[in-house]
Amino acid sequence: MKLRLARRAVGDAVVVAVEGELDLFTAPFLRDEVREAITLDGSRLVFDLTALSFMDSSGLSVLIEAWRLATGQGGGVALAAPQAPVARILRTTGLDRRIKVFPDVGAAVGGL
Repeated sequence: MKLRLARRAVGDAVVVAVEGELDLFTAPFLRDEVREAITLDGSRLVFDLTALSFMDSSGLSVLIEAWRLATGQGGGVALAAPQAPVARILRTTGLDRRIKVFPDVGAAVGGL
């Protein structure tokens, strides 16, 4: 399994569940999903990272782009439940200071 994406509405937010590995080869799929979600469903995005096992700089790039697009339209982005390896990357790069990280999807939706 490389990458699986699922999108659903929770309240007035759009939750994008990201499962597998987010890297140079799979990041374009998430980028397309983000653009479509913002266009069709709104600019309040929550990324459910519960099942994301790996993320490299390409994945970070997509998250930053999502944040820019969403905030540019008056929305926001939150990250939910990143596992240890992904949380470490978010802390190391400082992205967790720009995009809020929450322990679960419910908290992330409420914290947007």
